[in-house]
Amino acid sequence: MAGLTLLRVERIKLFSTRSPWWCLATATVATIALAMLVAGTVTKDDLPTFTPAATQFAGRFGSVIMMVMAILAVTTEYRFSTIRVTFLAFPRRTDALLAKTVVVAGLAGLTGEVAAIGSWVVSVVLRPDAPLALRYARDFRVVIGSGVVWAIGAVIAIAAGLLIRHSAGAISAVMIWNLLLENLLPVIPRIGPHLQDWLPFTAASNFLYDGQPLGTDSALDQPSRLGPWGSLAYFAAFAALLLAIGIIVAKRRDA
Repeated sequence: MAGLTLLRVERIKLFSTRSPWWCLATATVATIALAMLVAGTVTKDDLPTFTPAATQFAGRFGSVIMMVMAILAVTTEYRFSTIRVTFLAFPRRTDALLAKTVVVAGLAGLTGEVAAIGSWVVSVVLRPDAPLALRYARDFRVVIGSGVVWAIGAVIAIAAGLLIRHSAGAISAVMIWNLLLENLLPVIPRIGPHLQDWLPFTAASNFLYDGQPLGTDSALDQPSRLGPWGSLAYFAAFAALLLAIGIIVAKRRDA
């Protein structure tokens, strides 16, 4: 019963401010709208290569928005000291923080599924002649698996919020790592290709795009040695480890 109470409390706290609603709506609408834009610009010559993976072009953008929401769910509580009330009511901080993680990651995962399926549906409607049928495992994985990636990404964001505690700092750290460093590190001579498999967000792309982090045939887009499911396991393990560190730090610090 205490666990259900914690989940209910975290749900109420999450939706007591406007930012989660804005992030949820923006992530969903923007992802689907960009998918419509891409589908609308596909030419007849490009139709054979317009596969289900291509409909998920904007998925990373949407996941970034939900990661911002996850960070704010933590840092806002520290900013206004409402986290102290939670810890006073529920002294077991690990339980309280895990409940928050479940609620936020669950919402991110659900939003990711809606955005991914919506992107695929509008693409099918706009380009019925394209090979968009979900016939193979990789097709289902890139669409249905998006929600899993969004949820795990939210866990990483929560961990960053626990470690840094400041909204601007945590958001900057996650964005720089996700959007900048993971695109730059693989191009470092000699060591770059060896690092690529072990970058967490690249591993997430490996899972979605059948072991290829970019979903393209570029020279940098080499198949992962971990494979799709190994990449997902690594991404999840990285998130779990970072969250564990964040919870340990939160337990030792004053709220």
